[in-house]
Amino acid sequence: MAGPTPVSALIHAATMVTAGVYLIARTHGLFLMTPEVLHLVGIVGAVTLLLAGFAALVQTDIKRVLAYSTMSQIGYMFLALGVQAWDAAIFHLMTHAFFKALLFLASGSVILACHHEQNIFKMGGLRKSIPLVYLCFLVGGAALSALAAGHCGLLQ
Repeated sequence: MAGPTPVSALIHAATMVTAGVYLIARTHGLFLMTPEVLHLVGIVGAVTLLLAGFAALVQTDIKRVLAYSTMSQIGYMFLALGVQAWDAAIFHLMTHAFFKALLFLASGSVILACHHEQNIFKMGGLRKSIPLVYLCFLVGGAALSALAAGHCGLLQ
């Protein structure tokens, strides 16, 4: 990705990417009148999460991995909307916004520490070289993996 890391964090975490999920959740009354459309939203979400997840597996650029991960997470949100789990979709949207921004900003620190190298195979040893960034990646990854310890602070 060519954009600066803070811009990537803003776009992929909270604003443009998640607008569709918020729009469908906000107008869920209209979608309840057309169950076929909700079914289609769920199917599109399932296909999106699978395709984007598999695409993320073959990427080597750290920002591309995070971007495809965002696409996959959006697929999960659309799947939740398709099965009328409105609260789950919005909760996922909020936790995704916080923790994906954390991951993008931490990736910026890693890129700077690796002399502007974005290839994940040329990075390593985060725990020893920059432990705070390692902790940020650990917390962000755990939260987006739906581990309970990852977002226990948001539930209280």
